[in-house]
Parts: sequence; C-alpha cells; structure tokens
Amino acid sequence: MGATGSKLEKALGDQFPEGERYFGLENFGNTCYCNSVLQKVGEYKVDSPRMLVAGNLGSRQMAILDAHEFLNFLLNELVDILEKESNAGKGSPKSSSPHEKIANGPRNPQANGVHKEPLVTWVHKNFQGILTNETKCLRCETVTARDETFLDLSLDIEQNSSITSCLKNFSSTETLNAEDKFFCDKCCSLQEAQKRMKIKKPPHILVIHLKRFKYIEQLSRYKKLSYRVVFPLELKLRNTVEDVDSEYSLFAVVVHVGSGPNHGHYVSLVKSHNHWLFFDDENVEMIDESAVQTFFGSAQEYSSNTDHGYILFYESLGSKS
Repeated sequence: MGATGSKLEKALGDQFPEGERYFGLENFGNTCYCNSVLQKVGEYKVDSPRMLVAGNLGSRQMAILDAHEFLNFLLNELVDILEKESNAGKGSPKSSSPHEKIANGPRNPQANGVHKEPLVTWVHKNFQGILTNETKCLRCETVTARDETFLDLSLDIEQNSSITSCLKNFSSTETLNAEDKFFCDKCCSLQEAQKRMKIKKPPHILVIHLKRFKYIEQLSRYKKLSYRVVFPLELKLRNTVEDVDSEYSLFAVVVHVGSGPNHGHYVSLVKSHNHWLFFDDENVEMIDESAVQTFFGSAQEYSSNTDHGYILFYESLGSKS
C-alpha cells in the first residue's frame, strides 16, 4: 500500500475499513482529465456506485482534455462493454447502435427500424435520469411534453449563488418568440410559447456539472468563471415533475485548479466511510469535512484562490445501494 496507505491507516486507526485500500494515480503528463474518474474504477461494484468516482484528476502541465467530457465518454464506453458482454453471452455478435448510448438526449429505444428493448446496465440504473421538456403554446394553450435521458445536469452559474438557485434557473420558464417561435401541431403554425425543463425521474447518482468555462465573444476565447457557488453536503432536489423533494448527499467533488480553461490541474475530494479523502495525483490524504467549502469559488473576480468545484456527485438518500 505504500507510505500514503500507512499514513491513512495511522490516522484512522480502528476505523480504517477492513480490506479496503486507497491508491493515488501517477501522472503521465496530460492525464489530468481522467485520473480522478478512474481512481477507483478497478474497485467498482454494482452495489457500490459511489466508488466509480474517487481519486484525483491531476496534471500540473497543460490540461488538454476536460474531466466532464471524459466522464461521459467513460460511462458510454462502459455501457458498450457491458452490452457486448451480454450479447456475447447470448451468442449474438451485434453491438449497440450509437442511438442506444446513454449520452444526454431524447430517448430512442428503436434502432435500424426494429424496436427492441435496450439493455439496462448498472450504469443506467445508477447514473441515468429522465428530464421532461414541456412547451406550452400561448395561442391554444396545448402543452407538448418530450422526455430526454441524462447522465448529468450542466448548470449555468452566477456570482455568489448556490446549487439550489442554479437548479431553479435550470427549470425556469423561457418564452419563445420572434425568431425562436415554436411550431404548434394543433395551430399548424409558428406560435409564441413557454418552455420549461423538469426532472421526471431523478437518478440514483446525481452528477452536476458547473459550467465554469464560458466563451467570451470580445476575447474570442473561453474564460474560466471563478464564481462562488455554494454546494451543500445535503441537497433537496425540488424541481421534479411530481413536486416531491428528493434528498441527496454529496460524496465526491472534482476540482479544477487554475486560472484558465486551457491549463491547470485537477484534484478530487471523495467521501468514504464518513471520512473525506483528498486525491492529488499519486498522493492521498484525509481532510476535514469543513475543508469542502474552500472549493466553492471566489467571491471577488480577482482572487488568488483558483481551486473551484467543477463536477459534483450526489447520492440519493432514498435508495441507497
């Protein structure tokens, strides 16, 4: 286990989980986008989805790939592997259609014109939720609803805000007019409409991606938003179709360290057995729970603090596995 493990064992004493070990990942240059997501993938079990995301995501060199993009890539690749294994077990050489992947988008169980039930893997069971996109025609008041699956929620952020307010803005009503008018099937014409997004089925593992990188037209480049966004240890998801609060507990945070989107470093915080661990490349150490709030962001535009929460992982308290 090495020196890192010895320090953790000494710090935790009898509380150290029997048979469990924590390992850092060596940084091979530009691997900052994947280390954090992969840290515990080798120990991942169907009955412990939280262990998919542990560890660090660090490179002190240029961060050429994005942790959020890598997470989506990884989940889709895992689905492909599981589907191929399932098909092989059934004696079928067929692989999954691109339309059956679980990337965010409309639900489409039909492939190549033939309807078939898609394989439901532990990735789907734990990470996939369903959004309902409701559009109301302001002329005839007909409401059109369309379901979309999602692996994570990408939220716009504002200075000195919170995850709760960001989620509220995500589900706020938007008016479609002028060039953005909605084609109403009942009116058979373009009409002004109101549109909103609500969560129809909350996932077991809620992944929240904070949109900290914004394209600035005047600069012709992306800029990192260091805004202070408070993310609580316990979260109530209120913007659901049934209007029933879903309660979640924070168990992991991917942190971007750096002043811009094209360079920097990734680290992560992971809660395991009621202890918070800090992963930075091959280094692993225990931290106090209160340290989590130091990664909310900066209250001022110019600050020496460049360590900001980027991807948040919450586990449902109502259906713990």
